[in-house]
Amino acid sequence: MRLTKYTHSCVRLDHDGHALVIDPGMFSEVDVAMAGADAVLITHEHPDHVDVDTLTAIAEQQTELLIWCPESVRRQLYGLGERVAAVEPGESFDAAGLAVRAFGGQHELIHADVPVVANVGFLIEDAVYHPGDSFSVPEVGVETLLLPIHAPWSKVGEVLDFLISVRAPRVHQIHDGLLNERGMGVVEGHVDRVAQRYGSRFEHLDSGDSVDL
Repeated sequence: MRLTKYTHSCVRLDHDGHALVIDPGMFSEVDVAMAGADAVLITHEHPDHVDVDTLTAIAEQQTELLIWCPESVRRQLYGLGERVAAVEPGESFDAAGLAVRAFGGQHELIHADVPVVANVGFLIEDAVYHPGDSFSVPEVGVETLLLPIHAPWSKVGEVLDFLISVRAPRVHQIHDGLLNERGMGVVEGHVDRVAQRYGSRFEHLDSGDSVDL
């Protein structure tokens, strides 16, 4: 697989002529990420993870595009009919020729006054794990962790605990769209140091960077 990172939490996986996009949200280069895509996975309903209007417009043009997401997102994409499937944790399915397993269940708590929404993490080919806005640890091994390094619902210590719990050999950052360069340097410095201590290798990816997995 080739993984390409876009701004914030959007990533694209290309494999054998097929393309799978995860979390094409409003902070991301949705049109670029979605070009020629076969399928989309959406972890939850927040707009930094799904740009509903843009995704709907693209799906109306790319008529073979299929989408998997929590039920709350499916309701927002109702105009696309059966091309959108609701996913629950524990389910497995194929998307764009890749095996996908769903984990988690809910978004991390922001505050008692902020409603908690459904969140599904996706493990692709038992290799790449995108947790969405969650620190839910899958009960299976992960080769590449997409690590949410900054969010209104987290602190650095929790990010590091999640990194340690998953113990993936390879780690790349996501959910970084709210950090400036200085903040990124501080957080990633902690991540890099702790990753090495626990047998992981952290590599920063800029928007548009690709790596072969």
